[in-house]
Amino acid sequence: MKIFSTTQSRQADSFTIEHEKVSSETLIRNAGEACFQWFFKNIYRTNGTEDIKLLFLCGVGNNGADGLAMALRSFDIVLDVMVVVVNHSDQHSPEFDKLKFQFPEGSRLIEIISFDQITPEIFKFAEGAYIIDALLGSGLNRPVNGVIADCINFINSQPNTVISLDIPSGMYGDKLYESSDIVVKAEHTLSFQFPKLAFLFPENFANVGDFEILDIGLSNEYTRMTSCENHFVVKSEIKELLQTRNKNAHKGNFGHALIVAGSKGKIGAAVLSARACLRTGAGLVTVHTPACGYEIIQISLPEAMVHADSEADFITDSIKTETYNAIGVGPGIGMEKQTQNILKLVIQNSNRPMVFDADAINILAENKTWLSFLPANSILTPHIKEFERLVGKATNTQDRLKQQVDFAIKYNVIIVLKGAYSSVATPQGELFFNSTGNPGMATGGSGDVLTGILTSLLAQGYSAFHASIIGVFLHGTAGDCASNQQTEESMIASDIIENISQAYSTIRAISN
Repeated sequence: MKIFSTTQSRQADSFTIEHEKVSSETLIRNAGEACFQWFFKNIYRTNGTEDIKLLFLCGVGNNGADGLAMALRSFDIVLDVMVVVVNHSDQHSPEFDKLKFQFPEGSRLIEIISFDQITPEIFKFAEGAYIIDALLGSGLNRPVNGVIADCINFINSQPNTVISLDIPSGMYGDKLYESSDIVVKAEHTLSFQFPKLAFLFPENFANVGDFEILDIGLSNEYTRMTSCENHFVVKSEIKELLQTRNKNAHKGNFGHALIVAGSKGKIGAAVLSARACLRTGAGLVTVHTPACGYEIIQISLPEAMVHADSEADFITDSIKTETYNAIGVGPGIGMEKQTQNILKLVIQNSNRPMVFDADAINILAENKTWLSFLPANSILTPHIKEFERLVGKATNTQDRLKQQVDFAIKYNVIIVLKGAYSSVATPQGELFFNSTGNPGMATGGSGDVLTGILTSLLAQGYSAFHASIIGVFLHGTAGDCASNQQTEESMIASDIIENISQAYSTIRAISN
């Protein structure tokens, strides 16, 4: 799913109107209908119909018109509706005015030009109501003030459930707002056709809440022919990329993966990575680990082969890389000088993409001249602190994403920056945000599992790019399946591994 800029989203509206002979008013009615249907399905039918009240706060542009269109539909199920029109500008959109004049006689539509005109009747109605924020859309390019700012402060001061249409009012679609800016804090954001880049910044999570992307009938042709740098990865796309297995297949068809992992006290990282590699479908898996881990891995993973290092506590032996279809290195290997030297040899001797995680990334951060020799399209999977060691600190998420893309381009690698909506940066300068996962995955060993998944997909013959976006999505889906069985608080990394099979089934079950 493409993440269009605010300008591109406006162009999508214009293209649809011009080429598909759809009026602007029809698109707004589609938006109102889609928001109404979401409310009907997720709140009205779920919570019962008694005493549901909707308080709309509408600006006078097309975002306010979206609110009016939803309000008009809400009359059809006899919801208790009040609409407050905030006349913050003399410039009304024509669609807004058309819809305003269609309100039935006797409906509660109140117009204000200052917050002082919020009457006791409005305050009384607000008690227990769902507040629909339709003040400002994604075209905002400066901080709010005046009556709009007062209305946003009013919304944020209430204990009510807040639903924003298109984007929380006061938020920019393509960039972060300043900490001093006034922005609606919504529990739900109902956006249209495309996600906004701003929804994926952690700094904005508290304002956006849960977001839904609603289809309002914009041109598919425009979407296909318009390129963009940012993408939101969804299930249907991943399903199309998954390979199927022939009946006459054998283990040799699915690659031989090598996991270089573990040191004294951290052999568990090797176990988790190798088990995830096996569960994801690699035909053969070998683990290179210190001698102290030999029996642990042989007992805990009888399906894996083990190459024990001559050193008991950490990795020191050279590794013959040509035997393997894919190599994942880093989980739990430590920072010993001998281990660093082995990593350098592995980099020099490998002629195909590798997966670098954890201590392998920390070693690269201490030896930055090695970065230029990484095999093309290798996959690095840092969390934020590991990424900072590679490139330095960023002032905010937007700056960090630029660092991520610049690094991927400069070193011709793929950077998987782990976190909520993990992002995958490619050497071509594109960003792919993942849509799966949950806070229960914030547990020790989760990253080791991802390393095993990615290495397995590379071994099976997926390109480094496809392995990255599939692997991150599969990892998150397995975590979501695990959270349905456990609580987020009780989840451990092994739960993710045990749900990889269910994750595959979940993805493949999505209808086209």
